[in-house]
Amino acid sequence: MAPIVESIGLNKRFGAVVAASDISISIEERTITGLIGTNGAGKTTYVNMLTGYLKPDSGTIKFRGNDITLLPPRAITRLGIARSFQIPQLFNSMTVRENLAVAIAARNANGLDGLLPADRAALDKQAEEMLERFGLRGFAGSVAGTLPEGIRKLLDMAVAMVAAPTVLLLDEPTSGVASEEKFDVMDRVMAATHGAGVTTLFVEHDMDIVRRYASRVIAFYSGTVLCDGSPDNVLNDPRVRELIIGEAHKPPDAARRGRVDA
Repeated sequence: MAPIVESIGLNKRFGAVVAASDISISIEERTITGLIGTNGAGKTTYVNMLTGYLKPDSGTIKFRGNDITLLPPRAITRLGIARSFQIPQLFNSMTVRENLAVAIAARNANGLDGLLPADRAALDKQAEEMLERFGLRGFAGSVAGTLPEGIRKLLDMAVAMVAAPTVLLLDEPTSGVASEEKFDVMDRVMAATHGAGVTTLFVEHDMDIVRRYASRVIAFYSGTVLCDGSPDNVLNDPRVRELIIGEAHKPPDAARRGRVDA
C-alpha cells in the first residue's frame, strides 16, 4: 500500500543548528504515529515542514503521491492535512461555539459573510456536530480564554478537524493538561479522529500517552531519526531510554544486582 504522507531526504538548518538531516519517513493511512524527542530534536520542525509552515532546504514531501513541498499551509490544509498547535490558536474573546463557527465559515470560503443571519443557522448546526463529537457541548457558551487548558486543547483540535482532514498532526496535545485529565482528552481526540479514519501523528513528551495510543513511534534526536518502530521496541531501545527518556542504560546483570541490593 502506498503511503498517504511521505518525506524524502528532508534537510533544514537554522544557521549552525541542524533541525532536520536527511529525514525520510513514510506514513501509512489510518495509522497513529507518536513523535518523541527532547526539546530541539526536530519533531516540531518536521511537523511544520509537513504542513507548509516551514520549507525544507532540500528534500521532497508527498501527499497521496503528489509533491506538496512548496505549497503554502492553506493549500495543504485544503488537500487534507490539518494540525493543532502546542499553544491553542483560538479567539480567546469568543465562545467555544463561535470559534467553531468562524472555522466552519473559513472552511466554506465564506469569510465573515458566513456569519450573516442567512448562513448562521447552517453554521450553528455544523458547530453543534463538532461540539458533540469532542464532548464540548457543556462549554459551548463559555469564552475560550477562560477555559481550563484541557478544554482549550480539545477546542483547538476540534477547530483543526473542521477542515475534515484525512491526516491530522497534533503538537503536544496533552501539554499543560492536568495529569488526571490527560487520558480523557486523548480518548476523546482518538474517538473523534482515528475513529473517523483520520491518519494521526502526534508530538508528545508523556511516554504513558505514547505507549497507550501510538501504534508506531518515531524518535528524533539532533535532527535525525534515532529509532522507528513499535512502541515497545522504541521505548525500550537503550539509546532512546538514555538520550530521550533520560534513563541511564544498565546491563541486565547490573539491573538485577540493583534490585537485590535495594
